[in-house]
Parts: sequence; structure tokens; C-alpha cells
Amino acid sequence: MAEAAMESFEDLLNESIGDTLEGSVLSGTVLSIENDLVIIDVGLKSEGRVPVKEFTMPGQEPTIKAGDTVEVFVERYENKDGEVMLSRDKARREEAWVELEKKFNDGVRVEGVIFNRVKGGFTVDLGGAVAFLPGSQVDIRPVRDVAPLMNNAQPFQILKMDKARGNIVVSRRAVLEEARAEQRQELIQNLEEGSVLQGVVKNITDYGAFVDLGGVDGLLHVTDISWRRINHPSEVLTVGQSVEVQVIKFNRETQRISLGMKQLEADPWETVAAEFPVGTKFNGRVTNITDYGAFVELMPGIEGLVHVSEMSWTKKNVHPGKIVSTSQEVEVVILDVDTTKRRISLGLKQTMANPWEAFLESNPVGSTISGEVRNITEFGLFVGLDGDIDGMIHLSDIDWNRSGEEAVKDFEKGAMVSAKVLDVDVEKERISLGIKQLEDDPFANALDGIKRGQIVTTTITQVQENGIEVEVTEGVTGFIRRSDLARDRDDQRTDRFAVGEKVDAKVTAMDPKTRKISLSIKARETEEEQEAMAEYGSMDSGASLGDILGEALKKGRDS
Repeated sequence: MAEAAMESFEDLLNESIGDTLEGSVLSGTVLSIENDLVIIDVGLKSEGRVPVKEFTMPGQEPTIKAGDTVEVFVERYENKDGEVMLSRDKARREEAWVELEKKFNDGVRVEGVIFNRVKGGFTVDLGGAVAFLPGSQVDIRPVRDVAPLMNNAQPFQILKMDKARGNIVVSRRAVLEEARAEQRQELIQNLEEGSVLQGVVKNITDYGAFVDLGGVDGLLHVTDISWRRINHPSEVLTVGQSVEVQVIKFNRETQRISLGMKQLEADPWETVAAEFPVGTKFNGRVTNITDYGAFVELMPGIEGLVHVSEMSWTKKNVHPGKIVSTSQEVEVVILDVDTTKRRISLGLKQTMANPWEAFLESNPVGSTISGEVRNITEFGLFVGLDGDIDGMIHLSDIDWNRSGEEAVKDFEKGAMVSAKVLDVDVEKERISLGIKQLEDDPFANALDGIKRGQIVTTTITQVQENGIEVEVTEGVTGFIRRSDLARDRDDQRTDRFAVGEKVDAKVTAMDPKTRKISLSIKARETEEEQEAMAEYGSMDSGASLGDILGEALKKGRDS
């Protein structure tokens, strides 16, 4: 009976002690380490077992050994096996909470280790207490690789603490921003134009890149990245890349900073004039093609423009992209170098023979050529020639006797024709041809024996209001104006004449170009009067004009 009472008392005592000790922190002695478990004596009826990993900081090797004194948390006084359940983690957490709450209230930073990734962020060990680090609070800018941040002790700022729920939220970004603000202030104070700094590419746009100089950003314009042409900054820069830059311009009021990378290299334009003499040939690479030409890189940082007009001798209205392609290696000729405007004019067609020069050399003026009619226009025929060039036969050079539509009606595209080379203008790239010149001018032959001032007998072919048209000889026509139809004004009437009549007239003008002869009856009559007066006397001697002309006519009949 007494023994039962004693056992009942012992049970009550143990239960009372267990209720008192559960949830408290006790000091214990490490007895041994067995199978990744640390055996600890805390002075109770049995030892407790704690996983060895609870004595190890993330990423570190365990240092616990037998004989060490440690603080542990009593979770349960006795489990189903009669053992005391201990926790080193909870003991450390209890110790840490008190210290963390004090630092949180004082706004002091804490040190912790990021040891695991969880949904929405990471978990951080704050000396035993586990805190949550949101992904947005890891860094000032997005971090692609967090591996270097894991398992390394670093400072954090506590944003929120709730012991009842066991929640702690920390920020690494707040610490960085504070340090960044200090760094920014120091940087702004010491910043000067010409300073060379290390920075990190923060963002890339079409017009350049923003570089973080350590608390302050600067703009690196695309034209200041390299001496050579860059179409987009992403060709040479990537976000997160570390770059060395020079401060080109700094406005302290707006705190705008303009940066440059190419300024840290020698300007290749300083030696351009000597390295690229006008008239010499160079090989280059096509870097960009526009509507007005193609840019060719002659050396790193040095480009020249081949204007569309200098790309081909014969392809005049073709887009440059039809002649060259990007990245194509081409041979060019230096046409002009302007170091002030940093421009080099290049020629592509100059590396090939000038087809007009070649044509003139093999077909001098006066020679005869054959070619295909490529086009018929309102002003003549275009004939295809060697070297993929054209020659033009003007309407006036097709036929001696016909012009205009009459002259071209016998021709069609694709027909082969022969023509004589009349003129070659290499500079203006023009070749004049003629078909009619293959034969003698019938007009010139018909004029043999006819001279200006000569009186000729003509046949009226047409009577017009302003004069009459006459045939001087076969194939040659002339015109007598109304005012030249008679010496007397009263007789200057076209109705006095009829088609088919013969009239004598004096040749007053001959124009081989227009193939026209001007004649005058008036001039003939005047000439005859003067001759009669010279031979038969004058009116001053008492003779009348009728007497003189009558005598001249009589002599003419007698003879």
C-alpha cells in the first residue's frame, strides 16, 4: 500500500516538474554524438537527443563535441518512450528573439545567412530565428543568380516582427539602399568631367545604356560606346556587365551624367587623312544599307559612305540593297576625306571600268555600231550597246526627210538597227547616234548649183495665207513670204498665185538644219530694176521709169 502511494506521488511529482519545464530553456552537457544525434544531459530523469544539424550553421561543418555545455529548449518532458524531447533550434530561437526585438526597436541592422529558397523569397537564419526575405527585398535591382548570396553572413534590416505568429520579415535591399545613398552623396561630391569610373550596365534602350556608377546612374549614349558604328547598344553591352566609362558631361543642378566608353580609346580619325589618301583602293565590310547608299567599315571605328550615285555605272534607279548586302566584303575607292565633319566619301563603281570610256575607245566618233532597240520615246530611240549602256538616236537623226512620229513608225522594241556614232560625252554619260548619217544628205546634194542670191525658177506647190510654198528642185522646197510676193504692196496678195504656176524668185537664205530655203519675188524685181536703170539711164536724165523698163524689155525681146 505504501509503495503504491510512493509511486503515485512520484508520478505526480514528475508530471508537475514536466509541466514546469516544458517550454523552458535549460543548460545541458553533451555526453556523446551518435548517428548524427547529440546526446545531452540536462539533469532530468533521462537524456535528450538532438539532431547534430541543429548545432550547425547553414553551409558550415558541425563543431559540437562531447563535454560542451549547450542551451536547449524542452519541448516535452517525456515522450512515449520516456525520453526528454529537446531542441537546440528552439533554444537558439528563444535567445535570438530577445536580441532581435531589441535591435528591431532600435532600428539596428542584424546579421543573418540566406539558407533556403521558398515561394516568394528566401529564408534567413538570424542566429537561430528564421526570417523571411521577400524576393523584392533581395537587391536594388533584379538578381539573376542568387547562388553567391546563399550561405554567406551579411547584414539585414528587420522590417516586421510578430512573436505570437513567429514571423520575422527582413530586407537586404534596405541595407544596400542606405549604403548606396551614402555612396551616391560621396560620388556626387567628387564627380568631375573627365573622371574615369567603373560601373554596371543597369538598363539598355535603343538610344544607349544606363550605367550604375554606385548610387547614381549615367547615360551612355549609343554614339559614345565605340568609334565604330553600332546600330543597337545590345550589340556590345549586356545588363549586369561591368564597364569602364568616362564622365563626358555632368550637370550638378539636374545631376544628369553623360558617359562615354570610346573616349578612353584613341580617336582613329586623327590619322585618317594619312591612312586613306584620295584615289586609293581599299577593302572594307558593308555595315549598314540605307536608301541613299551603303556604309563601309574600312577599319575599326572608321566608316565611309558609298552614295547610291557612286555604286554602279549603269544601275541608276536601284536600291543600294540590290547591289550590295550587309557584311559583304567590297573594294572601294577613296573619293574624299573630310576630317572636320568626320566623313569619307567612297566609290564602288570606280573600281570597275567606265563603260562610256571603254565604248569611246573601241567606237570613236564616226564609227558604225549595231544594237537592239530597247525603248522608243517621244524624243527618239534608245539602243543597247556593249557594257550594258544605251545610246540615243534623236528623232531628228532617224531620217533625212521624215521627223516626229513619221520617223519612228518603222521601228519596234527588240529590232536590231545600225547607226553612226555622232558624239560620246563620258562625263555626262551620253552617247548620241544617228541612222540617217549612214547615208548622204539628199538635201545637200539637191542644193548643188544653188547659191544664195541666185534667181531660180520654181513651181508653186501650196498657197497659204501668209505666203506660198514652192519647189525649187526635186526634193527641195522653199517658201516666199507674203511681204516678198511683189515689190508693190498692192500686189502682195496670195490670191494672185495658183498651185502649179512657175515663178522666178531670188534665193535669200539657205538653212541646212531646217532644210528650208527662203526666196523673194520682191528682191528679184528690185534687182532687175536696178540692173535696168544702170544700163538704160536714170529718171534724173529725164527718162521715166516706164521708158527705162520698156527699153529693157524691148532689148530683151530683140535679143
